[in-house]
Amino acid sequence: MSMKYSQRGVSATKDEVHQAISHLDKGIFPNAFCKILPDVAGGDPDWCNLMHADTAGTKTSLAYLYWRETGELSVWAGIAQDAIVMNLDDMACTGCLDNILLSGTIGRNKRFVSGDVIAAVIEGGRAFCEKMADYGVHIHLAGGETADVGDIVRTIDVGYTTFARMRRSEVLDVQIRPGDAVVGFASYGQAAYEDAYNSGIGSNGLTSARHDVLSKFYAQHFPESFETGIPEEVAYCGGSRLTDLFEGHQVGRLLLSPTRTFLPLLRALLVELRPHVHGLIHNTGGGQSKVKKFLHGCSVVKNNLFAPPPVFRLIAESSGTGAHERYQVFNMGCRLEAYLPPEAAETAIEIARGLGIEAQVIGHVEAAAEPSVTVEVGDEKLVY
Repeated sequence: MSMKYSQRGVSATKDEVHQAISHLDKGIFPNAFCKILPDVAGGDPDWCNLMHADTAGTKTSLAYLYWRETGELSVWAGIAQDAIVMNLDDMACTGCLDNILLSGTIGRNKRFVSGDVIAAVIEGGRAFCEKMADYGVHIHLAGGETADVGDIVRTIDVGYTTFARMRRSEVLDVQIRPGDAVVGFASYGQAAYEDAYNSGIGSNGLTSARHDVLSKFYAQHFPESFETGIPEEVAYCGGSRLTDLFEGHQVGRLLLSPTRTFLPLLRALLVELRPHVHGLIHNTGGGQSKVKKFLHGCSVVKNNLFAPPPVFRLIAESSGTGAHERYQVFNMGCRLEAYLPPEAAETAIEIARGLGIEAQVIGHVEAAAEPSVTVEVGDEKLVY
């Protein structure tokens, strides 16, 4: 791992976290994309419970900088979406696509973050849920907690917890097999349900992206926006301001594009192709190597990925990190994959394009004694 990433403590593999939870019950579908429990809430043996929790991560620090520099509150609605999508799209990969309860937790440092920011986050979450209802995904707001915790939060932290019940017979367990085609769905562009261009950045790797891209101006003027214990030479060591342009896009808007949800796509995909879908993988932490955790007796070769969109070219030019690391930290323009028979691939692609989402066959699955993921980028073969 490069000096920049390792000195900031960023881990794409989360080895220490996985070790800490290794003794915990893996649920009743241990190979599902997220943990599934017996129906504790309803007591019905034919049903199960899903509960998930996630945050927008350090993307909130980027939003804080942008808000302080420009005065624009609009970025905070995107932060709410980031945290919600990191929960719901994980759950959707198990087939959970409706009647979901959502509770939020916002912790802020009152010295730096005003009440209008809190209001913008809450309203952004409400508006996102309302839009999803238009596509048949009903999310029920269950309130939450907003706390002034300046002793432990430098600026603001935004997270959500989600809960749903579903029939066990409807759970989509990951059963990837040799011969499957891998259909990739773009994280960038403008989907039919999006109001503007989405850079595809998502909510992973933003600590590194923030420091590699942005200039010392932010360390000097907003020390509350980062952990001052990291070495000075790796804190905001890039050359860009948030209001600068890169390939015609404002740097701040590239880095702060809300994490695209694939809920409308997945709902349509499973209505049409559910019996053929052997696995859905949400490429969050771990990037293009994420699927390795779900492989048994096979390996995945990705030899036709999308060309990385501008935000990832910006990060590559600013950081100088190699392709092996970038494809493990970032989604690189492809944040969702479907594993299904080759004859079903074109239907999946057509469904996505009908929603304004670019899609293509990005690879295939081979039999293998040991699981691995190979990503072909130009003349390089990146093996995970």
